[in-house]
Amino acid sequence: MKLGFVSAILPEYTLKQVLEFASEADFASVELMCWPPGKAERRYAGVSHLDVTDLSAAAIKKTHDLLEEHQVQISGLGYYPNPLSTDRAEADTAAAHLKRVIDAAAALGVGRVNSFIGRDHTKSIDDNWPRFLEVWGPLIDHADARNVQVGIENCPMSFGADEWPGGKNLATSPTIWRRMFSDIPSVNFGLNFDPSHFVLQFMDYCAPLDEFRDRIFHAHAKDVRIDRARLNQHGVFAHPKLWHTPKLPGQGDVQWGAFLGTLADTGYDGHLAIEVEDRAFEGSIEKRLSSLIVSRRFLEQFIIGNDAPL
Repeated sequence: MKLGFVSAILPEYTLKQVLEFASEADFASVELMCWPPGKAERRYAGVSHLDVTDLSAAAIKKTHDLLEEHQVQISGLGYYPNPLSTDRAEADTAAAHLKRVIDAAAALGVGRVNSFIGRDHTKSIDDNWPRFLEVWGPLIDHADARNVQVGIENCPMSFGADEWPGGKNLATSPTIWRRMFSDIPSVNFGLNFDPSHFVLQFMDYCAPLDEFRDRIFHAHAKDVRIDRARLNQHGVFAHPKLWHTPKLPGQGDVQWGAFLGTLADTGYDGHLAIEVEDRAFEGSIEKRLSSLIVSRRFLEQFIIGNDAPL
Protein backbone atom coordinates (compact mmCIF):
# COMPACT_ATOMS: atom_id res chain seq x y z
CA MET A 1 0.00 0.00 0.00
CA LYS A 2 1.35 3.43 -0.93
CA LEU A 3 0.94 6.25 1.58
CA GLY A 4 0.37 9.79 0.38
CA PHE A 5 -1.73 12.86 1.11
CA VAL A 6 -4.39 15.12 -0.38
CA SER A 7 -2.83 18.35 -1.64
CA ALA A 8 -5.81 20.54 -0.64
CA ILE A 9 -4.20 21.26 2.74
CA LEU A 10 -1.35 23.14 0.98
CA PRO A 11 -3.18 25.74 -1.16
CA GLU A 12 -0.30 28.24 -1.12
CA TYR A 13 2.21 25.70 -2.47
CA THR A 14 3.09 25.24 -6.12
CA LEU A 15 3.14 21.75 -7.61
CA LYS A 16 6.93 21.74 -7.31
CA GLN A 17 6.73 22.66 -3.61
CA VAL A 18 4.11 19.98 -2.95
CA LEU A 19 6.27 17.32 -4.56
CA GLU A 20 9.41 18.56 -2.80
CA PHE A 21 7.71 18.27 0.57
CA ALA A 22 6.25 14.85 -0.29
CA SER A 23 9.69 13.55 -1.22
CA GLU A 24 11.46 15.03 1.81
CA ALA A 25 8.75 13.69 4.17
CA ASP A 26 8.91 10.15 2.70
CA PHE A 27 5.49 10.09 1.06
CA ALA A 28 5.03 7.82 -1.93
CA SER A 29 2.26 9.80 -3.60
CA VAL A 30 0.00 12.84 -3.66
CA GLU A 31 -3.63 13.24 -4.69
CA LEU A 32 -3.46 16.49 -6.65
CA MET A 33 -6.37 18.90 -6.50
CA CYS A 34 -7.56 20.17 -9.88
CA TRP A 35 -10.23 22.79 -9.22
CA PRO A 36 -10.84 25.46 -11.86
CA PRO A 37 -9.45 28.95 -11.16
CA GLY A 38 -11.47 31.12 -8.77
CA LYS A 39 -12.45 31.29 -5.13
CA ALA A 40 -14.58 28.46 -3.72
CA GLU A 41 -16.91 28.93 -0.77
CA ARG A 42 -16.41 25.46 0.72
CA ARG A 43 -13.48 24.71 2.98
CA TYR A 44 -10.62 22.92 1.17
CA ALA A 45 -12.29 23.48 -2.21
CA GLY A 46 -10.93 25.68 -4.98
CA VAL A 47 -7.35 24.39 -4.63
CA SER A 48 -5.51 23.57 -7.82
CA HIS A 49 -2.02 22.12 -8.14
CA LEU A 50 -2.50 21.04 -11.72
CA ASP A 51 -3.98 23.11 -14.55
CA VAL A 52 -6.07 20.61 -16.47
CA THR A 53 -6.94 23.19 -19.10
CA ASP A 54 -3.37 22.92 -20.42
CA LEU A 55 -2.68 19.45 -21.76
CA SER A 56 0.06 20.52 -24.16
CA ALA A 57 3.05 18.26 -24.66
CA ALA A 58 5.22 20.80 -22.83
CA ALA A 59 2.91 20.89 -19.80
CA ILE A 60 2.69 17.10 -19.60
CA LYS A 61 6.48 16.79 -19.87
CA LYS A 62 7.03 19.40 -17.16
CA THR A 63 4.76 17.47 -14.78
CA HIS A 64 6.44 14.15 -15.55
CA ASP A 65 9.86 15.73 -15.06
CA LEU A 66 8.85 16.98 -11.60
CA LEU A 67 7.52 13.55 -10.63
CA GLU A 68 10.71 11.90 -11.83
CA GLU A 69 12.89 14.44 -10.06
CA HIS A 70 11.18 13.95 -6.71
CA GLN A 71 10.31 10.24 -7.10
CA VAL A 72 6.67 10.81 -6.12
CA GLN A 73 3.58 9.39 -7.81
CA ILE A 74 0.20 10.98 -8.40
CA SER A 75 -2.35 8.75 -6.64
CA GLY A 76 -5.24 10.46 -8.42
CA LEU A 77 -6.54 13.79 -9.63
CA GLY A 78 -9.09 15.24 -7.23
CA TYR A 79 -12.06 17.48 -8.01
CA TYR A 80 -15.07 17.38 -5.67
CA PRO A 81 -17.92 19.62 -6.90
CA ASN A 82 -21.69 19.07 -7.06
CA PRO A 83 -22.51 17.98 -10.64
CA LEU A 84 -26.18 17.55 -9.63
CA SER A 85 -26.56 21.06 -8.22
CA THR A 86 -29.95 22.73 -8.56
CA ASP A 87 -28.06 25.63 -10.14
CA ARG A 88 -27.79 24.26 -13.68
CA ALA A 89 -24.93 26.60 -14.58
CA GLU A 90 -22.95 25.33 -11.58
CA ALA A 91 -23.79 21.72 -12.43
CA ASP A 92 -22.86 22.10 -16.10
CA THR A 93 -19.59 23.81 -15.20
CA ALA A 94 -18.76 21.00 -12.77
CA ALA A 95 -19.48 18.28 -15.33
CA ALA A 96 -17.49 20.04 -18.05
CA HIS A 97 -14.49 20.55 -15.78
CA LEU A 98 -14.70 16.96 -14.56
CA LYS A 99 -14.32 15.83 -18.17
CA ARG A 100 -11.16 17.93 -18.41
CA VAL A 101 -9.83 16.32 -15.22
CA ILE A 102 -10.52 12.89 -16.74
CA ASP A 103 -8.67 13.97 -19.91
CA ALA A 104 -5.73 15.11 -17.79
CA ALA A 105 -5.61 11.80 -15.91
CA ALA A 106 -5.42 9.99 -19.24
CA ALA A 107 -2.82 12.34 -20.71
CA LEU A 108 -0.58 12.03 -17.65
CA GLY A 109 -0.97 8.27 -17.43
CA VAL A 110 -2.43 8.61 -13.92
CA GLY A 111 -5.62 6.76 -14.86
CA ARG A 112 -7.60 7.82 -11.79
CA VAL A 113 -9.94 10.70 -10.85
CA ASN A 114 -11.66 11.16 -7.47
CA SER A 115 -14.89 13.12 -7.06
CA PHE A 116 -18.44 13.36 -5.69
CA ILE A 117 -21.64 12.28 -7.43
CA GLY A 118 -23.43 15.40 -6.16
CA ARG A 119 -27.06 15.74 -5.15
CA ASP A 120 -30.04 18.05 -4.85
CA HIS A 121 -30.19 18.00 -1.06
CA THR A 122 -33.88 19.01 -1.02
CA LYS A 123 -34.96 15.85 -2.88
CA SER A 124 -35.06 12.16 -2.06
CA ILE A 125 -32.62 9.65 -3.50
CA ASP A 126 -35.27 8.39 -5.92
CA ASP A 127 -36.05 11.91 -7.09
CA ASN A 128 -32.34 12.57 -7.67
CA TRP A 129 -31.88 9.39 -9.68
CA PRO A 130 -32.94 10.62 -13.15
CA ARG A 131 -30.44 13.51 -12.93
CA PHE A 132 -27.77 11.13 -11.68
CA LEU A 133 -28.23 8.93 -14.76
CA GLU A 134 -28.45 11.93 -17.09
CA VAL A 135 -25.20 13.46 -15.82
CA TRP A 136 -23.11 10.46 -14.84
CA GLY A 137 -23.87 8.15 -17.76
CA PRO A 138 -22.02 10.45 -20.19
CA LEU A 139 -19.27 11.19 -17.64
CA ILE A 140 -18.48 7.51 -17.19
CA ASP A 141 -18.69 6.97 -20.95
CA HIS A 142 -16.07 9.72 -21.23
CA ALA A 143 -13.91 7.95 -18.65
CA ASP A 144 -14.37 4.59 -20.37
CA ALA A 145 -13.20 6.03 -23.69
CA ARG A 146 -9.98 7.17 -21.98
CA ASN A 147 -9.56 4.13 -19.70
CA VAL A 148 -9.69 6.29 -16.57
CA GLN A 149 -11.11 5.11 -13.25
CA VAL A 150 -13.48 7.45 -11.40
CA GLY A 151 -13.57 6.90 -7.64
CA ILE A 152 -16.48 8.45 -5.77
CA GLU A 153 -15.89 9.47 -2.16
CA ASN A 154 -18.58 8.39 0.32
CA CYS A 155 -18.85 11.74 2.15
CA PRO A 156 -22.48 12.76 2.89
CA MET A 157 -21.67 16.46 2.38
CA SER A 158 -24.40 17.41 4.86
CA PHE A 159 -22.51 19.57 7.31
CA GLY A 160 -23.67 23.13 6.60
CA ALA A 161 -27.10 24.71 6.58
CA ASP A 162 -27.09 24.84 2.77
CA GLU A 163 -26.44 21.08 2.63
CA TRP A 164 -29.03 19.95 5.16
CA PRO A 165 -30.82 17.59 5.38
CA GLY A 166 -30.09 15.47 2.31
CA GLY A 167 -26.46 16.41 1.74
CA LYS A 168 -24.81 17.12 -1.59
CA ASN A 169 -23.48 13.66 -2.44
CA LEU A 170 -25.62 10.62 -3.24
CA ALA A 171 -22.96 7.96 -2.84
CA THR A 172 -22.99 7.52 0.93
CA SER A 173 -23.94 3.88 1.58
CA PRO A 174 -23.62 0.33 0.23
CA THR A 175 -27.33 0.27 -0.71
CA ILE A 176 -26.85 3.31 -2.96
CA TRP A 177 -23.55 1.97 -4.36
CA ARG A 178 -25.23 -1.25 -5.49
CA ARG A 179 -27.87 0.74 -7.33
CA MET A 180 -25.26 3.06 -8.87
CA PHE A 181 -23.08 0.25 -10.14
CA SER A 182 -26.08 -1.72 -11.38
CA ASP A 183 -27.40 1.21 -13.42
CA ILE A 184 -23.94 2.30 -14.64
CA PRO A 185 -22.02 -1.00 -14.64
CA SER A 186 -18.71 0.27 -16.04
CA VAL A 187 -15.57 -1.29 -14.55
CA ASN A 188 -14.14 2.24 -14.39
CA PHE A 189 -16.85 3.44 -11.97
CA GLY A 190 -15.90 2.88 -8.35
CA LEU A 191 -15.07 4.31 -4.93
CA ASN A 192 -12.62 6.53 -3.12
CA PHE A 193 -13.28 5.01 0.30
CA ASP A 194 -13.02 7.06 3.50
CA PRO A 195 -13.87 5.22 6.74
CA SER A 196 -14.49 8.43 8.71
CA HIS A 197 -17.71 9.07 6.81
CA PHE A 198 -19.09 5.75 8.03
CA VAL A 199 -18.20 6.65 11.62
CA LEU A 200 -20.21 9.84 11.13
CA GLN A 201 -23.18 7.75 9.95
CA PHE A 202 -22.73 5.13 12.72
CA MET A 203 -22.01 2.44 10.11
CA ASP A 204 -19.51 -0.41 9.98
CA TYR A 205 -16.64 0.75 7.74
CA CYS A 206 -15.05 -2.71 7.46
CA ALA A 207 -18.15 -4.71 6.49
CA PRO A 208 -18.51 -3.45 2.88
CA LEU A 209 -14.84 -3.74 1.92
CA ASP A 210 -14.96 -7.33 0.71
CA GLU A 211 -18.17 -6.91 -1.31
CA PHE A 212 -16.83 -3.81 -3.07
CA ARG A 213 -13.21 -4.93 -3.35
CA ASP A 214 -13.25 -4.53 -7.13
CA ARG A 215 -14.71 -1.03 -6.85
CA ILE A 216 -12.24 0.46 -4.37
CA PHE A 217 -9.86 2.47 -6.56
CA HIS A 218 -8.41 4.81 -3.92
CA ALA A 219 -8.72 5.42 -0.18
CA HIS A 220 -8.60 8.43 2.13
CA ALA A 221 -7.16 8.46 5.64
CA LYS A 222 -9.15 10.93 7.70
CA ASP A 223 -10.47 10.42 11.20
CA VAL A 224 -13.47 11.80 13.07
CA ARG A 225 -14.27 12.10 16.75
CA ILE A 226 -17.87 11.80 17.95
CA ASP A 227 -18.56 14.01 20.97
CA ARG A 228 -20.99 11.76 22.84
CA ALA A 229 -21.91 14.40 25.42
CA ARG A 230 -22.91 16.88 22.71
CA LEU A 231 -24.61 14.12 20.71
CA ASN A 232 -26.70 13.33 23.79
CA GLN A 233 -27.73 16.98 23.94
CA HIS A 234 -28.52 17.54 20.26
CA GLY A 235 -29.37 14.10 18.82
CA VAL A 236 -28.25 12.43 15.62
CA PHE A 237 -30.71 14.42 13.46
CA ALA A 238 -29.05 17.73 14.39
CA HIS A 239 -26.33 19.19 12.18
CA PRO A 240 -23.29 16.89 12.46
CA LYS A 241 -21.12 19.95 13.12
CA LEU A 242 -22.75 20.12 16.56
CA TRP A 243 -21.42 16.71 17.66
CA HIS A 244 -18.46 15.65 15.54
CA THR A 245 -14.95 16.90 14.80
CA PRO A 246 -12.64 15.86 11.93
CA LYS A 247 -9.28 14.69 13.33
CA LEU A 248 -5.93 13.37 12.18
CA PRO A 249 -5.72 9.59 11.74
CA GLY A 250 -5.33 8.01 15.17
CA GLN A 251 -6.92 10.92 17.03
CA GLY A 252 -10.53 9.99 16.40
CA ASP A 253 -12.82 6.96 16.49
CA VAL A 254 -11.60 4.98 13.45
CA GLN A 255 -9.85 1.74 14.42
CA TRP A 256 -7.10 1.96 11.81
CA GLY A 257 -5.58 -1.44 12.46
CA ALA A 258 -8.90 -3.17 11.87
CA PHE A 259 -9.73 -1.03 8.83
CA LEU A 260 -6.38 -1.31 7.07
CA GLY A 261 -6.09 -4.99 7.95
CA THR A 262 -9.49 -5.69 6.40
CA LEU A 263 -8.64 -3.52 3.39
CA ALA A 264 -5.41 -5.49 2.90
CA ASP A 265 -7.39 -8.74 3.13
CA THR A 266 -9.33 -7.68 0.03
CA GLY A 267 -6.09 -7.50 -1.92
CA TYR A 268 -6.06 -3.72 -2.07
CA ASP A 269 -2.51 -2.52 -2.72
CA GLY A 270 -3.22 0.97 -3.99
CA HIS A 271 -2.89 4.45 -2.56
CA LEU A 272 -3.96 5.71 0.86
CA ALA A 273 -4.08 9.52 0.92
CA ILE A 274 -4.06 11.38 4.24
CA GLU A 275 -6.73 14.06 4.22
CA VAL A 276 -6.25 16.76 6.86
CA GLU A 277 -9.36 18.65 7.96
CA ASP A 278 -8.36 18.99 11.61
CA ARG A 279 -8.75 22.61 12.77
CA ALA A 280 -6.25 22.01 15.56
CA PHE A 281 -3.55 21.91 12.86
CA GLU A 282 -4.71 24.75 10.62
CA GLY A 283 -3.07 27.71 12.32
CA SER A 284 0.00 27.87 10.08
CA ILE A 285 1.71 26.17 7.17
CA GLU A 286 4.16 24.67 9.68
CA LYS A 287 1.29 23.04 11.61
CA ARG A 288 -0.26 21.68 8.44
CA LEU A 289 3.00 20.19 7.24
CA SER A 290 3.56 18.70 10.70
CA SER A 291 0.05 17.22 10.67
CA LEU A 292 0.90 15.24 7.54
CA ILE A 293 4.11 13.92 9.08
CA VAL A 294 2.36 12.99 12.35
CA SER A 295 -0.33 11.17 10.36
CA ARG A 296 2.25 9.36 8.25
CA ARG A 297 4.12 8.13 11.32
CA PHE A 298 0.91 6.81 12.85
CA LEU A 299 -0.35 5.02 9.74
CA GLU A 300 2.95 3.42 8.75
CA GLN A 301 2.67 0.94 11.60
CA PHE A 302 -0.25 -0.68 9.77
CA ILE A 303 1.12 -0.56 6.22
CA ILE A 304 3.60 -2.77 4.40
CA GLY A 305 5.45 -0.93 1.66
CA ASN A 306 5.57 2.80 0.99
CA ASP A 307 8.05 3.01 -1.85
CA ALA A 308 7.32 5.02 -4.98
CA PRO A 309 8.80 3.33 -8.06
CA LEU A 310 8.06 5.32 -11.21
